[in-house]
Amino acid sequence: QVQLVESGGGLVQAGGSLRLSCSASGIQIDIYRMSWYRQAPGKQRELVAFVPGGRTNSVDSKKGRFTISRDNAKNEVYLQMNSLQPEDTAVYYCSASVPIVGGAEYWGQGTQVTVSI
Repeated sequence: QVQLVESGGGLVQAGGSLRLSCSASGIQIDIYRMSWYRQAPGKQRELVAFVPGGRTNSVDSKKGRFTISRDNAKNEVYLQMNSLQPEDTAVYYCSASVPIVGGAEYWGQGTQVTVSI
């Protein structure tokens, strides 16, 4: 059974930082595209950042204030979020996918991030 479990969410003041973690079991993440998505209340789920599969080493992909990285040995992926703003408030989801038609796709349950003024 495949499981993705996110952790690290919480309440933080604007300008603060959080580091989300996603721990995978039932799959080896090294061949998967690992992604972080978020969904704010009343809005569609949106892609935050991703790292491609097929990498043997940790890869950091920086997108603005957010940095995604993976540790294939630990079967984990992370999202470092800096300079958080209230508009970053959302449920953050981890995803593992094979980006081809009909490819496998797995999702975690999500972790809540709330940024206060």
